[in-house]
Amino acid sequence: MKMHFNPFRRPEGDGPNSGQAEADLAFETEFQVLKTRLHRELIDALDLSQIGQMDEPRLRGHIRTLAESLLQDQSEMLSAVDEERLVEEILAESFGLGPLEPYMNDPDVTDILVNGPQEVFVERSGLLQETNTVFANDEHLLQIIGRVVARVGRRIDEQSPMVDARLPDGSRINAIIPPLALNGPVLSIRRFRQDTLTWQNLLGYGSLCEEMVTFLRAAVEGRLNIMVSGGAGAGKTTLLNNLSRFIPLDERIVTIEDSAELQLQRKHVVSLETRPTNPEGEGEVTQRELVRNSLRMRPDRILLGEVRGGESLDMLQAMNTGHEGSLTTIHANGADDALSRLEVMVSMAGFDLPVNVVRRYITSAITLVVHLARLKGGVRRVMRVSEIVGLKEGEYQLQDIFGFRQSGVDEADRAKGSFFVSGKTPRCLDRLAELGIELPEDLFTAKEVVMPLAKSLGDQ
Repeated sequence: MKMHFNPFRRPEGDGPNSGQAEADLAFETEFQVLKTRLHRELIDALDLSQIGQMDEPRLRGHIRTLAESLLQDQSEMLSAVDEERLVEEILAESFGLGPLEPYMNDPDVTDILVNGPQEVFVERSGLLQETNTVFANDEHLLQIIGRVVARVGRRIDEQSPMVDARLPDGSRINAIIPPLALNGPVLSIRRFRQDTLTWQNLLGYGSLCEEMVTFLRAAVEGRLNIMVSGGAGAGKTTLLNNLSRFIPLDERIVTIEDSAELQLQRKHVVSLETRPTNPEGEGEVTQRELVRNSLRMRPDRILLGEVRGGESLDMLQAMNTGHEGSLTTIHANGADDALSRLEVMVSMAGFDLPVNVVRRYITSAITLVVHLARLKGGVRRVMRVSEIVGLKEGEYQLQDIFGFRQSGVDEADRAKGSFFVSGKTPRCLDRLAELGIELPEDLFTAKEVVMPLAKSLGDQ
């Protein structure tokens, strides 16, 4: 009987399945060793003068034929191996990411986390799962990492043991190898969704409520400056993408990102991306330089994918000097924490500004802070929509307009709760009214908003 790949998590502990799990792991490791050996033999057998004249479909067919011929005279292990899988993985070794290729082709996988040759996790539908995928050894994993970074014109070795970059399909990769990684090479891939989530998707998943969408639409159309905060994987970029849908089509947008993730399905968008140093340590272009340059590009709005450092001061200056309606995101554990982090980042600009000056500057620039969180079970929620109403005794005064209260977990161990309207009238309504933007009178009436159960664990 042929052995087939089982992607599910290996059982742990000393239970009745532990022996089988160890046998499966040993078989999978041996399979990878065999595959890498056959791949090396295949490379040696290639006629480089011929393959340079082939397009990719013909080259794939040629390599498949060579691989099948190599399999005809191999060890007895082949009698227990799914030969079609072996051929497909040899092709993946040649053109893709080896054992990781199935996950790169799975639309439900959002993260691939390789902690070493014997430990691979994926996040699927919002939940982290261990897989049976293994690499032959450290050398095999290093080879795959080298291929990944070579795709983006980068290198990784002992002199440059870290890489953070974006793949052609938009996926973000981070790799770190010894001597910095003590237990072997480590690779993380954040997948790039090809299908963009819409407001209807987010409402269906229970990520936010209709009242929030109505207010945020008015805030964007009314050119209020908005900062979206949250932890890693909370859905900040997804929300920023959807907020941009409310920007009038006749406005010019400039986006600035470390790694391009925004998908603005519209015209009149200029997308800028930072550039790291080259192997000689030169050529870096930072977000701060791009923000400054964007001001000379006649933008109506600036979308800063994520504020990280000294560019925060330039962003605030832009918001305060004619580029109202700009949007940005920030990593933070809460709305208050987001403002504190922004203060620290302003200090990184190199100017010794008093704290009270920085706070007044932030208060005058940013109107709304929208905080998201990823809760138990992988569900993502908009936790707070807050308005900065001013300073009192030098401290920020935040007024919650909408929020989410968690009430526990359901039978599937997912966070559950309800959204609420605080009942407080936003001060920015006067400005929206001046622009002719009217909102329903009962929109801000205090109430609980019970949402239907999410259709999927993968909210974002």
